Order: sequence, then structure tokens, then C-alpha cells
Amino acid sequence: MIPSLTRRILVAALLAVLCLAAGPPAEASKDVDRLAIQIAALQGQIAEIQRANEATLTELKRLGELVAEQNALLQRSSSRQQDEAITVGLKELGERISELAEAFQAIKTQTALSLPAATEPTAPAPAGTAAAPVPGGAPPAPATPAQAPRELYSQAYADYARGNYDLAMQGFGEYLRAYPGTDFSDNAQYWIGECLYGKKMYSESIDSWNVLLKDYPTSDKLPDARVKKGMALERLGRRSQALVEYRFVVDRYPTSQAARIARERLNP
Repeated sequence: MIPSLTRRILVAALLAVLCLAAGPPAEASKDVDRLAIQIAALQGQIAEIQRANEATLTELKRLGELVAEQNALLQRSSSRQQDEAITVGLKELGERISELAEAFQAIKTQTALSLPAATEPTAPAPAGTAAAPVPGGAPPAPATPAQAPRELYSQAYADYARGNYDLAMQGFGEYLRAYPGTDFSDNAQYWIGECLYGKKMYSESIDSWNVLLKDYPTSDKLPDARVKKGMALERLGRRSQALVEYRFVVDRYPTSQAARIARERLNP
């Protein structure tokens, strides 16, 4: 569009020059000078319009990329809980299979121990004689097993997702007491902090995340815990301490999702 406009202006200017050339030489020379000045000014204006147009296109492209990035972040954020639930299911399924294998092995062992040793056949007892009790009595009934870790954790997480924070904290606490050394023990501790944060108990949520940082130093939930700890500190009006947490996450875990959130909190 702009080059076509430029061509039309130049053609008109050329025609004007040819027309002016037919007049008196002195006047024609002055008119040509004025026309040349006007053409130069128009060319400058056209160049400025072109630069503004290019800048606008560049800004539109940048905004489009920003919108696409924000949409991707929103999609990842909305599916985060679902992804975690799937991961929980897979890991806990493996633990359940291991438990079943151990239980099966225990049954085999118990059966082998309870089989009587081979003895010589004995004569039947006389009629009317009561049978002698088996030495040692009947084997004790097995103790009722605790709730499976998968069921306990999944139920607690479902309560958290529904906003039932008290039930969720109770479930995660039971999980930690029953299964303190599994792959999801650190997750349970993290979600207790999230429940407390959801209840606006910010000091208590900080205490819970401090337990995670202390007891599970290799947990993959540490970046998230530090960012949420910083947010809780901000809620308590302790902005300077929150900035320390954000900077730690950016320096220590620069490629994590938590680092992205920390950068946003550092530069609101």
C-alpha cells in the first residue's frame, strides 16, 4: 500500500515539473525548487509511516506470542491437579502390587509352617472318647491391615481438591503416620501446607513447609514449597523475607515452573 502511494506522488510531481518547464525559466525554477522541497517532505512522512507500521506489526507479533504463552501456562495450570492425580495413581499402583506380592509370600510361608509333620498312623480313639486338644491351640487370627497407601493418599487429595481442607489434612496426617518413608510422604507434607494456606492459616502453613524442607531435603516439591512459603510471608506483611524465598528458587531452580512464578512475584 505505501509503495503504491509513493509511486503516485512521484508521478504527479514529475507531471508538475513538466508543466512548469513550459513557463518562464525563472518562475519555473522557483516552482521546481518548491515542488522538490514538498516531495522531500512527503517522502520523509512516508518513511515515518512505514517505520510506524513496522513497529506496530512487531508489537502485534510480540503480543500474539505473549497470549499464546499465557494460554499454554493456563492449560498447564488447569491440568496440574489432574496430572498429579494420575502420577499418584501410577506410583501407588506399583506400591499396591508390591504389597500384594508380599502378602502372597507371607501366606505361603504361614501355610508351610502350619502343615503338620508326617507321623506314623495311629489307631482311632475309642468311641465316646473326646478328642484331645491340639497342642498350642488354634493359630491367632491375622491383624486387620491398615488402609492401603494409594487409597489413603488419593482420598486425602480428593478432599483437598474439593476444598475439604480439614478432612484432607486428617488424611495426609494419617498417611504420614502409617507410611512415613514412601515416595509420596513429602507430597503429603506439602499438601498439608496447602490446606493450611487455603484456610488462611499462613503462619501454620509456613511451619508445615519448613518441616518439608527439613525432613525431605531432596523432595521435588521443594521449589513449590518455597514459593508458597514466600506467598504466605507476603500475606503476613513480611515482604523482605518473601523476596529471599523467591530469589532462592530463581537461583537454585531456574528452569522450574516455581521459578517462573517467583520471577513474577519479584517483579510485580
